[in-house]
Amino acid sequence: MSTSAFYNVDPLEKVAINLFYGWGYNFYRQENQLRADDLLIRSKVGWLLGNARKSVEEAETAYRREFLPPPSREKPRHEPSAVAGAQALERLSKALGALQGQISGQPVPENDRMTQRYRQEAGTLQRLIESDQKLAGQAELLRSMIAQKTGTWLIENVAALQEGIAAIGETLDQRQLLLFPVS
Repeated sequence: MSTSAFYNVDPLEKVAINLFYGWGYNFYRQENQLRADDLLIRSKVGWLLGNARKSVEEAETAYRREFLPPPSREKPRHEPSAVAGAQALERLSKALGALQGQISGQPVPENDRMTQRYRQEAGTLQRLIESDQKLAGQAELLRSMIAQKTGTWLIENVAALQEGIAAIGETLDQRQLLLFPVS
């Protein structure tokens, strides 16, 4: 074994720990595991909503192909109800995309000394995990409602789908209040 400083474990460990603490990170703390879990859950919720959006977009494409064919001399204009249906599917897709963006942009408590001093970081992160579990359940329910459905079905059930989107939005608002309580 070499006598080089690169192989002496004790000083290397001290340097590494000093660096970790200087960076504000100690990967053995519960708070860091909860923070990583929060990021993982939110990425999976975003993935679920992305799948739901993809299903809506596929249904919209099929709907447009079926109900909005290219204009012809016999029928130069589309039926207003078919156009309204396509627009409803487009709005549904945009709403899902907006939720996906909101979820990925949600903050988590910073890992700084002020946060640790004035807030119980582990408790806050635990409540965030509970909130994110609710988000995951809501997103999966919405995704399963949308998956493999036709554009016509989605248009007929748009109210229920909008209710699911609104519920996810409310959960995001509640999650925000956990981090930034209103005084």
